[in-house]
Amino acid sequence: MIPRLHLLRFEVGQCYIWQDDDGATLVDAGPQGHGDDIADALDNIVGSRSAVHTVVVTHGHGDHTGSLAEVRRLTGATVLAHALEADCVRGLKEPSPPVLQDWERPLFEAVGGHLAGPPAEVDATVTHGDVLRGGLRVVHIPGHTEGSIALYEPEAKVLFTGDTLASHEGSMILGVFNLDLARLTESARALSELDIEIACFGHGDPVVGGAAEELRKLVARG
Repeated sequence: MIPRLHLLRFEVGQCYIWQDDDGATLVDAGPQGHGDDIADALDNIVGSRSAVHTVVVTHGHGDHTGSLAEVRRLTGATVLAHALEADCVRGLKEPSPPVLQDWERPLFEAVGGHLAGPPAEVDATVTHGDVLRGGLRVVHIPGHTEGSIALYEPEAKVLFTGDTLASHEGSMILGVFNLDLARLTESARALSELDIEIACFGHGDPVVGGAAEELRKLVARG
């Protein structure tokens, strides 16, 4: 990892702190029940939880938004989500169920309850191409959900992929439990065109160094 980038792990999934010259951005907010844990980590890592100016959710599933309302209250940060995900985050509609492959069904039965989370306010919506406070760029990558986004920092060559990509046993893989696998595959192909060194996933260890090459190999394998 690099000094500005910090990973917080939970029993399901993870979130990231990205420090910039203006404070910090929190990418995703973990599953329910970890608001105090995240706030304490922010105090320790960036000096104060109030230094976090933005919380961005990569999509509306509960393992990414479960502690969002609490984090928003504890930090005072502005919460952003893609326009197509905002109502899921707000609890105004249920996330669309994934179209499961046969091999995914047993895994989904074991952990699929994480898709819906407690409602949280979204202060503003984002769309493809937006540049956020602190320099992260929004990349719309539908497939896992309709409004899934990645966040890209071109100078540091860091990419936050949400659940479009993941890692398993040391290898980069496509994410699971997808709404549209074909669109997810095309989104992965679009991400492979970016100049990245570090890829940060919603699940699994980040790839630190050579992430673009590994992603291109994954896309080539289909």
